[in-house]
Amino acid sequence: MRLGHAPCLGQESRARIAQCSRCDDRLHSVGMDRIELPEYDTVGIRADNPSRLTLQGTNTWIVGRGPAWVVDPGPALDSHLEALTDELERRGGLAGIALTHDHVDHAQATAPLRQRFPAATLAAARGEVDVALEEGSRFGPLTAMRTPGHSPDHLAYVHGRAGFTGDAVLGEGSVFIAPDPGALAAYLDALASLRRRKLAILCPGHGPVIDDPQAKLDQYVAHRLEREQRLVSALSAGHRTVAEMLDAAWSDAPAALRPAAAATLAAHLDKLADEGRLPEGVERP
Repeated sequence: MRLGHAPCLGQESRARIAQCSRCDDRLHSVGMDRIELPEYDTVGIRADNPSRLTLQGTNTWIVGRGPAWVVDPGPALDSHLEALTDELERRGGLAGIALTHDHVDHAQATAPLRQRFPAATLAAARGEVDVALEEGSRFGPLTAMRTPGHSPDHLAYVHGRAGFTGDAVLGEGSVFIAPDPGALAAYLDALASLRRRKLAILCPGHGPVIDDPQAKLDQYVAHRLEREQRLVSALSAGHRTVAEMLDAAWSDAPAALRPAAAATLAAHLDKLADEGRLPEGVERP
């Protein structure tokens, strides 16, 4: 399986994510490393891999019991694997692992977790898996949705009215878009598809739970279109180099995230080219 890290990006990602302290009948947050969703018989275990790119850390989601199912086992940290193992044993074992995508911060713990639970099957959109998933595929209690953009293999999963969004939608900030053919247009379509689901809660790969999915998805679409408008304005003003376009359209991106901004710029340029709106002489990242 190909494992490679890709970061998240956005104006909000510069902010530190505050601990989710809201507790009601549906959502209970316990410290920084555990998020309980009793209505969905689901718990999130946050890995201790915080950074600008992973926010507070990678969220691994454990769904159901007798046995349970895992969405994104996360990084192969001993402490994280122990926390997952303890929770899975309390829930009657592990039936299967579903990957949203194969980046290392989401998938690295797959092999060591399967060593602890050898009967668990592995499902994803690509790679050496037991079950290859596509739009509408069922895997235990989960239904797969194609959500390319951050990576071409990206899937989200739906369980009841909960959505597990990996790096398609984050608890805070926006996401890096990989410059694959048609990536940005496909990503906007995926956001629209998620919105049509009218989900009650989104469980992201990084950051806090999203309890107003419609507002978050509207925000994501608006953010992406606002970036596009800033880029179009920069092009109209005669900017053609990567540095000029980044300075104009991604002026809010900190230096550490400038390479990710450049990759997302490439995806935006591809979209404009596909639509016949890209002028000549534009430098590509």
